[in-house]
Amino acid sequence: MSELKKDTKKTARIVLVGLALVSVLLVTGWRFFLPPARPSGVVPLSGRIESDDAQLAAKAAGRVREITVREGDQVKAGQVIAVLDDEQVKAREQQAQARVTQAEASVLQAQEQVTVLQAELAQSQLGVNQAKVDADGRISQAQSLVAAAEANLVQAQAGYQQALYDEERTSALVAEGISPAREGKLAATNSKTQKALVEAAQKQVEAAQGALHAAQANLDNPTIRQAQVAVIEQRIQQAQATIQLAAADAKRARAELQEAQANRKDLQVLAPFDGTVVTRMVEPGEVVAVGTPLVSLVNLNTVYLRGFIPEGQIGLVRNGQTARVYLDSNPKQPLEAVVSRIDPQASFTPENTYFQDDRVKQVVGVKLSITNPQGFAKPGMPADGEIKIKD
Repeated sequence: MSELKKDTKKTARIVLVGLALVSVLLVTGWRFFLPPARPSGVVPLSGRIESDDAQLAAKAAGRVREITVREGDQVKAGQVIAVLDDEQVKAREQQAQARVTQAEASVLQAQEQVTVLQAELAQSQLGVNQAKVDADGRISQAQSLVAAAEANLVQAQAGYQQALYDEERTSALVAEGISPAREGKLAATNSKTQKALVEAAQKQVEAAQGALHAAQANLDNPTIRQAQVAVIEQRIQQAQATIQLAAADAKRARAELQEAQANRKDLQVLAPFDGTVVTRMVEPGEVVAVGTPLVSLVNLNTVYLRGFIPEGQIGLVRNGQTARVYLDSNPKQPLEAVVSRIDPQASFTPENTYFQDDRVKQVVGVKLSITNPQGFAKPGMPADGEIKIKD
């Protein structure tokens, strides 16, 4: 019986020692695995690491010719992510270029025509002025010839009248025997000569008057040439209208060409920022519509903790307050952060809540932007945070 008591006491001691060791181990392990004690003057919250990702899509529809990245690849801003087939765009671009060339050629041709017509117009206007001068000069000359011819006619008529008078007087003297017969014949011959001179002077007057009528007819030449000038001016106006139409057509064609060239650029999908490829949604050969997502991209340098704070504590939080984020993978090394957003209104406890007391609680969403994620914080990771509300 005494030996049994001894064994029982010994066993009890062993059990007590074991329990003490287990207690020490539990306390030590609890202190080791738990994150460091949070100081007072902070508002704690829990949530998940998130990031604003971008789903890259093409501005044009077409067949995917090339995808240059896969999930997990690191990309730089401006890097080509995907390329769409450009056959249709190339055809439209060539067609627009042909229209531009044709329209510009039409403009040049019309401009050359205007230049030629303007030279013809200047020559025609010079001809109008010259015709006026020539017509006036010819009329003046013809009028002078008419005046001279008429003067000669008057002089010849006077000589003829004098010759007739001399013939009558000489004939009377011859008849009376006072003058010889020879003087009578001379007077008659002189009278005939003067008559012939009158007839010649009359013809000269008629010829001069004919020349005057011809010169006066030349007055119509400036009018005719002025009509030719009007025709040339009308042709110039038509050519200038053609230039305007061709220039407008060229402008439209250049706009179409620029649009086609812009569409060619839209066939290349570029990375808008440095980031990591999360999802590759299409493969080469697939036909996509405008706006179809091709690749999902995330910037791991702009991650943040999205968490929730009870409504009763949100009054202590302001945008711009400093904060810290603790990752489960390294709870002893906090990441510096800052409050960058506070939801404008409260909501019920998010995600799945199985207890009625928790479901009726209202919380406010808060966004803690991590200053330097160092590559540790990745979207989807659970994390804790604390917002510093006082020194």
